Amino acid sequence: MALNGIQIFKLTPKKNCKECGCPTCMAFSMKVAQGAMQIEQCPHMSDEALASLSEATAPPMKTIKIGTGDAEFTLGGETVLFRHEKTFVSKPRYAVSLCTCMDDAEVDAKLAAIPHVDYDRIGERMHVELVYVNCDADADAAKYTALVEKAKGLGRTLVLGCTDPEIAKAALEVCKDGKPVLNGANASNYEAMNAVATEAGVVLGVSGKDLNELYDTVAALEKLGNKNLVLDTTGADVKETFANTVQVRRAALKDQDRTFGYPSIVNLVKIAKGDHHLQAALASVFTMKYGSIIVMEQMTYAEALPLFGLRQNVYTDPQKPMKVEPGIYPLNGADENSLVVTTVDFALTYFVVSGELERSGVPLNLVINDAGGLSVLTSWAAGKFSSTSISEYIKEEVEPKVKCRKLVIPGKVAVLKGDLEAKLPGWEIIVGPREAVQLVKFLKDMQA
Repeated sequence: MALNGIQIFKLTPKKNCKECGCPTCMAFSMKVAQGAMQIEQCPHMSDEALASLSEATAPPMKTIKIGTGDAEFTLGGETVLFRHEKTFVSKPRYAVSLCTCMDDAEVDAKLAAIPHVDYDRIGERMHVELVYVNCDADADAAKYTALVEKAKGLGRTLVLGCTDPEIAKAALEVCKDGKPVLNGANASNYEAMNAVATEAGVVLGVSGKDLNELYDTVAALEKLGNKNLVLDTTGADVKETFANTVQVRRAALKDQDRTFGYPSIVNLVKIAKGDHHLQAALASVFTMKYGSIIVMEQMTYAEALPLFGLRQNVYTDPQKPMKVEPGIYPLNGADENSLVVTTVDFALTYFVVSGELERSGVPLNLVINDAGGLSVLTSWAAGKFSSTSISEYIKEEVEPKVKCRKLVIPGKVAVLKGDLEAKLPGWEIIVGPREAVQLVKFLKDMQA
């Protein structure tokens, strides 16, 4: 069979294909089209055809990997413009900027502040993933390399903002093992920067004075054989940057123009320097439209909490419920003698309930067991939040750690009270309110 003149596989009418059992491999082709099988699974595929078809069927936006080990991140690979069409693939990554124009005290203060934002929310680590190290026009190789060396000590993936090939080459000597991004190619230096990035085996960032120049430079780099790229879509101001970033993404995904089919860098330091509030607001915009690496001057909890929450909501599969980890969560200074309260592992329920429990000020242990990530009534109807599942978790995980034998259950599953009393002898089962907002008064009345 041939496709566009390429011999894909030879037909063997007298012998069924091992993969699909079809003598003409039509069934196999249908399964590939539906996404049920991979084209590589066909035993009759020639290497030439496999290479051609793999490239033709790849996502219009190339998937790029940066960093190593725990600091390795995937960028790009997107196939749709809007989340309601299909789940987004690779979440944007946030970077804090350093520059050779800063004095040592300022650099040290920034490096010391970066690890302070590092916490878990619904099983996902929220932290500053990247450090953008910018080379000022007046800096020499020694000064820039020293700054890169200092930033490398933080253990985060680096993005090197440097347009001088010799300085970039010197800096990569101290950090190339960490697979940073070298963001410095443009229309005037792309050949030299391409040689530096290719030799070091790192991703190359490309910029242009406008979209036409950016397009031509990317095309020239592709002719040199380099498709390990990211596109710096930062313009002269907010309006131009937003237009560039959206147009690049639309060209790749809607127009299927693979020359623009790469992840993007948006440097908010260039378009909103010194205005941290504006940078935080713009970071939320480019989290949705469509920054892959978003560079800011700083990230404190004031910026991190809304940004990471937004990113998690946008880049989470809506068909998979967000769940919190099962366990015992002590609140308000609770100890082993504190009251036990239980609810489901559905993230929204957990945050609403835990917020009201903290507001009450009453020390208690909030127990979460696996309820399938469903709400209280839904998980109860599905048999996942039942007297059996609750009692077994209490016996296995709670009784060895908590001495209190008072358990508050959600009011919406008051029907479980009798069964729980039978399955948890020695425990006092208390039916709580039906709504989370009533928890504060309920707990204070219990205390009284």
